[in-house]
Amino acid sequence: MKNLKKLSVMIFALAMGSFLTISCKKDNITETGPQLGNIVEVASANPEFSSLVAGIKRAGLESFLTSGNYTVFAPTNAAFASLLTELGFSSLDEIPVETLKSVLLYHVITGKVASSAIVSGYVSTNSSGPATTKLSLYIKKTGADVKLDNRANVNAVDIAASNGVIHVIDKVLMPGKIVQAAINNPNFSTLVTAVIYADLVTTLNSAIFTVFAPSNAAFSALLTKVGADSVTTLPKETVVAILLDHVVSGNITSKDLMNGNVIPIGGDTIIVSGTGNARKLNSNINITTLDIQTANGVLHEIDKVIFN
Repeated sequence: MKNLKKLSVMIFALAMGSFLTISCKKDNITETGPQLGNIVEVASANPEFSSLVAGIKRAGLESFLTSGNYTVFAPTNAAFASLLTELGFSSLDEIPVETLKSVLLYHVITGKVASSAIVSGYVSTNSSGPATTKLSLYIKKTGADVKLDNRANVNAVDIAASNGVIHVIDKVLMPGKIVQAAINNPNFSTLVTAVIYADLVTTLNSAIFTVFAPSNAAFSALLTKVGADSVTTLPKETVVAILLDHVVSGNITSKDLMNGNVIPIGGDTIIVSGTGNARKLNSNINITTLDIQTANGVLHEIDKVIFN
């Protein structure tokens, strides 16, 4: 009888232990809250992203966007409607799949970048340029305002997903060639003016080039030196000659930019020196930003105009 009572007590204790363990597990599940969906799932749950989701599916990017951690600058339906009007299309189905894929990947950055970590400058996207290089996206942050490629505004931020974050933008971003990349950065506005004045837009978009791109301050210093009010008051042939001395054939990124002589299509030799991020041209011109990758070449920003 005593043994029977002991056995009953042991069974009761085991049962209570199991009950408490199950209860604790249930409590833990409740405390973690609902699981976040991945980027595609979160976008699919928001009616404002229906065009984006349709584009992702048509471009075959669902697996890609669930296979790693990403930051997505997500255009709204209104942004896509505006793009279609701009391109003269009636639907996303009229855009070639490879073009659509390139455009969408231009909105994707590897890694999770919260709004608090966004800074002005260039970031590499997942859209490919020459020799599979990654196209550069220009970000300008002024206070809490963020603008991309001098085109799209970030209107909402930090929509969480299990594999990254989504920031909402009001325009669709378009991968561009060399001249468009210069237009995207207001610090190259004088360079753009010079290129247009010299009738070199078609030339610079016609092949793969490396451009040593003078900043506005660099052009301002040159104009002061020669006593001119603007580049458009200089003789056109002079501006053409100056610009062509900044253009080299091929897509020469920083890893391939070796010390020594480089011959631009203008003919005057450029001497490259330095290592890493401390590169110079002709011993007195600093390369201030390396590897601004475009669809048909790369720009390296410089702080003086090459002028012989």
